[in-house]
Amino acid sequence: MSVPSPRLGHKPGTLCTRQQSPSKRRYPSLHKSRGPCRARGTTTSSMVSSLSEWFWNERLWFPEGLGWADLEDKDGRVYAKASDLWVVLPIALAFLVIRQIFERLVATPLAAVMGVKEKVRIIVSHNPTLESFYCNTTKNPSQSSIDSLCMQTGCSERQVQRWFRRRRNQDRPSLLKKFKEASWRFTFYLLAFIAGLAALIDKPWLYDFKEMWQGFPILTLLPSQYWYYMIELGFYVSLIFSVASDVKRKDFKEQMVHHMATIFLISFSWCVNYIRAGTLIMLLHDSSDYLLESAKIFIYAGWRNTSNYVFFLFAAVFIFTRLYIFPFYIIYSTYIYPMTMYSPFFGYYFLNFLMMVLQCLHIFWAILILRMAVRFLSSDEKVEDERSDKEETDESGEEEKGVEKKGAVQNGHAAHNNHRKTE
Repeated sequence: MSVPSPRLGHKPGTLCTRQQSPSKRRYPSLHKSRGPCRARGTTTSSMVSSLSEWFWNERLWFPEGLGWADLEDKDGRVYAKASDLWVVLPIALAFLVIRQIFERLVATPLAAVMGVKEKVRIIVSHNPTLESFYCNTTKNPSQSSIDSLCMQTGCSERQVQRWFRRRRNQDRPSLLKKFKEASWRFTFYLLAFIAGLAALIDKPWLYDFKEMWQGFPILTLLPSQYWYYMIELGFYVSLIFSVASDVKRKDFKEQMVHHMATIFLISFSWCVNYIRAGTLIMLLHDSSDYLLESAKIFIYAGWRNTSNYVFFLFAAVFIFTRLYIFPFYIIYSTYIYPMTMYSPFFGYYFLNFLMMVLQCLHIFWAILILRMAVRFLSSDEKVEDERSDKEETDESGEEEKGVEKKGAVQNGHAAHNNHRKTE
């Protein structure tokens, strides 16, 4: 295969005519003539065309001497293309539909079998003044705000505090909702890990990371790689679509950054044919995610010992894969090995920037995991997800007296002396 000249942009032995833009060769539909138009429309079209020309400039995404022309299908060899990513949208929508069916027909009956029981929540009485303050000002009023609300409503301080506690509990997701979400994610991550392992088990770059860059960027796309990419990307896009209805945890912002960075990393690696590195990164993440979701399932079902064992297994796999394999092998191979074959280029820096964003998130979550593990080992408490918003207990005077005198059955379980209230 003749290599295009990095200076002239044409193959030896051909006439040096005006060179066609790389983006025009690979994406001709973006440059079709649209006929005469107004001056403003012409200016806008010119700006869009210039932006597209700059974005798809092969000098940004490929080493010197290589470009989009090298990734055109020929001789039965198929390569990844940006246009392939459109299939992700229908896949994401299909995941949303499949999830609803799964939660209704599989997760809900499974919750009943595992003994997941909902706590009875007391519905607050309608109070326009308190409801307006709750919705428009804050869900956690200060002491001065409580005093003011007492004067406006004629309620006692204890009654106002109890109303806000019960109102906050009403907005918290139910245990069954958490169980169904964890069951769905567990099922996907487990199946994705098995499928990814099956797709990579016979590939040399799974065992020797230098193989990721052999022949780059002219790497033939395999059907298993295509579907692994599209399904993983479709799933993460579906998580963005369902974010409004999913359980919101304390690390909601970090989760959104993770989802967006993952989507960008998968899409970017696909467009510029970093598919070998991409498949390894996805497999690495799937290897521990299903363990976390299974630990949540057992927590929600009340299987304390099982959830503790699975959590510590998850913690070990997470720390080994995210804090050892990922930085010292995956990032090392994407940062060091390409420089032994090519000069630095923008795509190389951008890939490693996304990798470092992911690694920062790994460190953040590793700290949370270690805190949970240390607290459990030091006090023998039940392992719980620190990111979850815990339900508050009712502290009305009459209820407290009843609990103290009778010793206590709360929410269907005997109350223990080490039970700690969250407020």
